Amino acid sequence: MRGSVTDPNRAAGYSRRRAAAGAVATAALLLPLLGAAPSESAAQSSADRLQLAFASAAAEYHVPQSVLLGVSYLQSRWDAHAGAPSVTGGYGPMHLTDARTALAETTAPHHSEGTEDARGDSARAALLPETKVPETTEFPARLKTLSKAAELTGLPADDLRTDPVANVAGGAALLAAAQKDLGEPPSADPADWYGAVARFSGADDSATAAAYANDVYDVIRTGEERTTDAGQLVALAAQPDLAPDTGQLGRTGLRTVSAADTECPKSVSCEWIPAPYEEFGEGDYGNHDLGDRPASQSIKYIVIHDTEGAWDGVLNLVQDPTYVSWNYTLRSTDGHIAQHVKAKDVAWHAGNWYVNAKSIGLEHEGFLANPDAWYTEAMYRSSARLVKYLSRKYDIPLDRQHILGHDNVPGPTTSTIGGMHTDPGPYWDWRHYFELLGRPFKATAGKHGGLVTIRPDYTTNQPEYTGCVTKGEPCAVHGSSEVRLYSGPGESYPLIKDIGLGTTPTTGVNDISSRVSTGQQYAVSRRDGDWTAIWYLGQEAWFRNPRKDPTAVPAGGLVVTPKGDVKSVPVYGRAYPEASAYPTGVPAQAVSPLPYTLPAGQKYVVGDQVPGEYYYAVTFTTDSHKVVVGQDLYYEIQFGHRVGFVRAADVDVIPSGV
Repeated sequence: MRGSVTDPNRAAGYSRRRAAAGAVATAALLLPLLGAAPSESAAQSSADRLQLAFASAAAEYHVPQSVLLGVSYLQSRWDAHAGAPSVTGGYGPMHLTDARTALAETTAPHHSEGTEDARGDSARAALLPETKVPETTEFPARLKTLSKAAELTGLPADDLRTDPVANVAGGAALLAAAQKDLGEPPSADPADWYGAVARFSGADDSATAAAYANDVYDVIRTGEERTTDAGQLVALAAQPDLAPDTGQLGRTGLRTVSAADTECPKSVSCEWIPAPYEEFGEGDYGNHDLGDRPASQSIKYIVIHDTEGAWDGVLNLVQDPTYVSWNYTLRSTDGHIAQHVKAKDVAWHAGNWYVNAKSIGLEHEGFLANPDAWYTEAMYRSSARLVKYLSRKYDIPLDRQHILGHDNVPGPTTSTIGGMHTDPGPYWDWRHYFELLGRPFKATAGKHGGLVTIRPDYTTNQPEYTGCVTKGEPCAVHGSSEVRLYSGPGESYPLIKDIGLGTTPTTGVNDISSRVSTGQQYAVSRRDGDWTAIWYLGQEAWFRNPRKDPTAVPAGGLVVTPKGDVKSVPVYGRAYPEASAYPTGVPAQAVSPLPYTLPAGQKYVVGDQVPGEYYYAVTFTTDSHKVVVGQDLYYEIQFGHRVGFVRAADVDVIPSGV
């Protein structure tokens, strides 16, 4: 099993910042940075093989070992992914890219399976454009570094793709070549390698390269230690006083990209690539709506998507006025960000108009159904900095009730449930992402608290999924953020059924009917040995939660339960106002419940209390646009894998496990 460790106090697959490296790696870290490569003896533990590979490559190519380790951490967190390519065709711990081999045959619809109307507004005809991702005929330099590494090292390309030791050597050779090209000596001081690190990013602009290099040096300053997906313990000793020569950036020859018009923190690289707002036919326009947020309506959610396509093709789509839109796209190789729609305006991305009108959508270059098509640490960190910035600016809480996956957005009406999308899917690492956000998921109550926060160990939590390549066929074994639910305390019981989908639940990678995700919170119904039951979609749902290796931690907070003696209360996919709230000229939208109910005696975790609200914006000109706010109040709740809404008048709010 990949990522297993013998120390129960260390969460496998998660970094620990330390003042010094762990004892296991000490011998490798004390090896000279320059000089002859060390030999690997038969007695050397296989768990140290990767650490020694970094020491050996650093010595052979005269690259400081800390620089080599820091760059690799930002690319892959030192994982090898069993030789599988990343979302941008990168291989191994150094993320050497060979997009022609990895991605030339890749075609996929935007997002995952589903037929949702990305706009999600029943006041207008459904927007269901066909997606055709253009085939890339010539890849940029950042997507073909592996061939250059093969030329520099003399190693076969296949070895660089599949052998982590060779891959590390290839990365060291690329860094050494970048240092030479800049006219810099092969210094033993890591502070002298800033320009080479910036070049290694593959970025074609100085801002992106600088943001990447700054992240690498932050890793070196703080130090890292983790067990990789192949069971390798790798450590990087902290160098808190390291101050790189950032002046080298000016000698890299990279172009300058203007960040004008963007809404991004200074700590990321960001450019403005606008989605078009233009009329292109009788009453038709694209591909978003103008608004006045947050003055006219609050921004409550950030929605995390994956692109299901490569960077260039996806940017072509968002600039098509007949297609849909989102606010930002993030590139995997280096974390570069493009903004397309201003936060004040409403992008068409979530499939639910209520959520669209109150959210900001972030697309991450990636593929849901390819478990080893991994996201880089560079993109995770860039995304986390952007989300923290947006959270502060718009007062959005950093929790899973407000930082939603696209797969957590509810269908607005019964007929739309089956077509809603399921990205970013089970392989997005929510636990690591929230650690980067500075909001790690922790126990907040005693061991018998009334709520739980889902928190499996990503690397060792490996539920079976099917349909990644061929329908019904098993996906590759891989770590996951999600935990499967059964109708009883054991895997012999049937999977929990989602009546809104009206289908038999499966282990399909896009079937979210019987799954919970890291960071989501649920009320506990009861416990039975290693199994815990929660309230989920109006049912009692069980998941394996052993005490020695828990998949959830105790939590406390507020829950809702039906008021009075009613048998159940309706659940909604959007919080729309009552009919009497609509002014003349704005058609009242139906307050239509979903096929689910919240039965008496059951409890569901509360997100926000919100007024019924509807943004009327169905014309190109903005003079008729209006925000309708009603008197009815709603609570957002974690109802199943997706969130839902209940009317405040129907429920009582009570503390649980506090």
